[in-house]
Amino acid sequence: MLTIRTAICPTASRPYELDFADLAGCELREAPDGWHAIVPLGGARHRLWLKELPASGSTVAVDLPLDRDFDLRLQAAHRFWLALEQRPLGRPPLAQSIGTRHRHILALRAMDGWLEGNSYRKIAQGLFGHSSIPDRGWKTHDLRSRTIRLVQTGLRLMRGGYRDLLRRKRRDRDDTS
Repeated sequence: MLTIRTAICPTASRPYELDFADLAGCELREAPDGWHAIVPLGGARHRLWLKELPASGSTVAVDLPLDRDFDLRLQAAHRFWLALEQRPLGRPPLAQSIGTRHRHILALRAMDGWLEGNSYRKIAQGLFGHSSIPDRGWKTHDLRSRTIRLVQTGLRLMRGGYRDLLRRKRRDRDDTS
């Protein structure tokens, strides 16, 4: 969510005409903390927060607090600016790869099977098909280990780990803190 406010000083470049009350398809609602807007622009839905609605035709600015989500807000602000410029937006900052999405789907299906009391072998047969599971050597088969990891991942997501999907993993941060 981007914080938008009326700019204090005029900019030297051409200002954008943003009248939030008249933007096509804009969802605008007032809340106790200010105004919330969802603006469909450039093929994306931009979520904005405004303490107060700027006057029609006034120059607006984006506030980017220096906090742990600065990089995400900066990317969101850049995508909003690209939409205003009618340029291609690129990929959303938190978009998952197809492989990651597929892995999460498998993890939730595996967890559902485990919660219903199914064995790891039965879960693996449901996920990967009967022909993929050997008659012998199941205890050392790689699909058994993968199924166990998928169940553990699904349980971690169920116990609150789904919130991690809303944040990008940071390489410079230790997750033990």
